[in-house]
Amino acid sequence: MNLVNGKFPIQLSRHQQLGVQSSVLHRRDAIRAGGAGLLGLNLPKILAARDKVKTPLVQRAKRVIFLFQWGGPSHIDMFDMKPNAPEEVRGPLKPIQSVVPGLPICELMPRMSKYMDQVCLIRSVHHTMTNHNSAGYYALSGHEPPSNDQRLRDSLDLYPAYGSVVDYLSPATTGMPTSVSYPYTIRDGSITPGQHASFLGKAHDPFFFENDPNDDAFTLPQLRLPSGLSASRLNRRRFIQQTIDKQTALLESSGAAQGFDLYYDRAIRMLTSDKVRSAFDLTQESESVRESYGRTTYGQSCLLSRRLIESGVKFVTVYFSNSIGGRSIDKGGWDTHGFDDTRMFEIIPKYHLPITEQTLPTLLEDLQQRGLYDDTLVVWMGEFGRTPKINKNVSRDHWPQCYTVLLAGGCVKQGYVYGSSDSHGATPDENPVTPEDLAATIYYALGIDPATEIYTRDDRPLVIGGDPVTEIFA
Repeated sequence: MNLVNGKFPIQLSRHQQLGVQSSVLHRRDAIRAGGAGLLGLNLPKILAARDKVKTPLVQRAKRVIFLFQWGGPSHIDMFDMKPNAPEEVRGPLKPIQSVVPGLPICELMPRMSKYMDQVCLIRSVHHTMTNHNSAGYYALSGHEPPSNDQRLRDSLDLYPAYGSVVDYLSPATTGMPTSVSYPYTIRDGSITPGQHASFLGKAHDPFFFENDPNDDAFTLPQLRLPSGLSASRLNRRRFIQQTIDKQTALLESSGAAQGFDLYYDRAIRMLTSDKVRSAFDLTQESESVRESYGRTTYGQSCLLSRRLIESGVKFVTVYFSNSIGGRSIDKGGWDTHGFDDTRMFEIIPKYHLPITEQTLPTLLEDLQQRGLYDDTLVVWMGEFGRTPKINKNVSRDHWPQCYTVLLAGGCVKQGYVYGSSDSHGATPDENPVTPEDLAATIYYALGIDPATEIYTRDDRPLVIGGDPVTEIFA
């Protein structure tokens, strides 16, 4: 190691360089402390010095709306178009100029083109998971799966959902659940991991439902007391159950049981809360507002996301579809490889792009009109993009090597592009970003240190994120 002015240089992590400090001493700090003798310091002095210079994170967003586009939307046909590439790369869809000079968008999204000065694009997201379940888990948790395998199964050894981590580290104090996810359990054969709290315990699971918000009779049975059972009677029953549990020492002997106990307590609070029931009541919205989002499951789910964050929910996850996609032109996700009877460029112009063109700008405008835009981070993303080169079925296949994520609100720079892809949209050209970095960026926006550690069932520490992309924040 070279000496600088006769001393050993101190190498700072990116977190330290950015002033991102944790409120606890992390494991890697203790490892660094092993060489303290070189500096003439001891651990107590290091701790004291750290506390002295510690800079709390600025909370840029109070809440997150995570719009997960299951199946993998094509970056090259929407937000990272390549009009100068060969025909087999650029595809049949043409770009139009948006309100941001030099930032074109798909011709089938003219309304969204007027809102591009309000969003931030990260065009250099990349990983290596080509299967939906592995890539989906990566996108929903921000942590690399143990294998690139379509047979990847849900497990308590895998990482929790973003909303569960937020609930564990920074729970809502509004009387509302911290995290809500709906209206599907996504899967590709088996259930995709990353949709619940995993090893953090059931108490931190998102409040989840599969009821259709577009149904005229949309209600949640989970929020209704059984007939003939009053709130006071329910609370008495709960008290009796807790007394029995304590007498049998169940709670002291089983971490899982503790999780269920907290889960039941939360359920009872929700059952007896008028505020919670009101937040889920879409009939309180005018018919014109409901129509503006579109009378589809996804459109009404986006409207509901606004109602929920307005009522105090901190993290809302909306799943675009319960299936990855396929042949249908009126339902399903973005997975459009193409078949003999239905090809990608017949499907997405009729369903995926129109529904996105209606819901995304409507949500952004609604958040602005209600004064929620600046402190709500909206994340629009899938698990990967699509191949730059069109396949033999005149469609595109899976492509995790480079794709685009759209962010809005939450004090991100508006009309801003971070990172870039090469001339064919195949690989990152500048400023590559991993899913770990995206996770860190979300936590950073919420004022949660991405270097914070949580612990697995066997007490193994895991850092919650990578390096936040701080350059995207205003």
